[in-house]
Amino acid sequence: MSDTSPTPGDPADLSYEQARDELVAVVSRLEAGGATLEESLALWERGEALAARCQQWLDGARARLDAARASDGPGGDAAS
Repeated sequence: MSDTSPTPGDPADLSYEQARDELVAVVSRLEAGGATLEESLALWERGEALAARCQQWLDGARARLDAARASDGPGGDAAS
């Protein structure tokens, strides 16, 4: 990805991988410096939204794992 400018659009529409990749690009751009204050603030806000989206995906994955474990029951053997 050569263009590190934030992609417009709603982070809620992004997959985990898309949000993560864009967040990496945003962080790289902020770390590189050279952006105006206005651009930096816009990047920061986009990064916050992308980080929140990634956290939503991770929380959802954890909930699915917890539900799968709970359906096995305590000490239960799902294979038997």
